[in-house]
Amino acid sequence: MKTLLLILISFIAVTATLSGLVMITNPGGDLLHLQLGLLKGTPFKDFQLPGILLTAVVGGINLVAVFYNIQRHKNRYNWALAAGFVISGWIIVQLILIQVAHWLHFIYLGMGILIILLAYQLKGKWAV
Repeated sequence: MKTLLLILISFIAVTATLSGLVMITNPGGDLLHLQLGLLKGTPFKDFQLPGILLTAVVGGINLVAVFYNIQRHKNRYNWALAAGFVISGWIIVQLILIQVAHWLHFIYLGMGILIILLAYQLKGKWAV
């Protein structure tokens, strides 16, 4: 379970950071095949600010969780819980704002929920 948790938070840390950086450098969305029309009805005119938030918040918290889990820090599961809640929240807010669902939304939401469940179990809240 520890290995699976580390794989999931590492995957999200890398993909969120890289996707966010691409959105920052290409705010028109072309490189990620994103259309600006997705942002209609949101407070964003392009993908630059969402990219900054994706990199700093989602990628950042998951990177911290990876670091603490590699170090076996006493708060590693708290950071993993935070990482799971952040990616899950990011996806839910994104679905609400753009009102378009893609299969990747469900994959990332599933990973976020799995991270929460694994971290909660490893933290010792559910004794088996």
